[in-house]
Amino acid sequence: MSISGDYPSPVMINGYSCKNCTEVDLAKKHIDPAHPKDGPFGINKTDASGAPVKGAADPAANGASGLNRPSVVFGGSLAGLTPPPGSSAPSQPAFRLDLTA
Repeated sequence: MSISGDYPSPVMINGYSCKNCTEVDLAKKHIDPAHPKDGPFGINKTDASGAPVKGAADPAANGASGLNRPSVVFGGSLAGLTPPPGSSAPSQPAFRLDLTA
């Protein structure tokens, strides 16, 4: 019987496919196991020439500080949706909170 650190099938951790415990440890730190030198969330990613790549997670890529950007941006068929007329969000926090459960 041999002892192996490899999993019989890949597992998904934080969206990364991991084949062994080392890759699981990297994925738990949000480091892509396929490209560990890119760092967490790909902040140190470089292109073929070695120049830094500015990604969507980099506020400087969009010319903003990141504080005034929406948290979620819908694309595809959800991009142009607007709320139906007459519907509005509750004006008070916890307006529909049910404590009887």
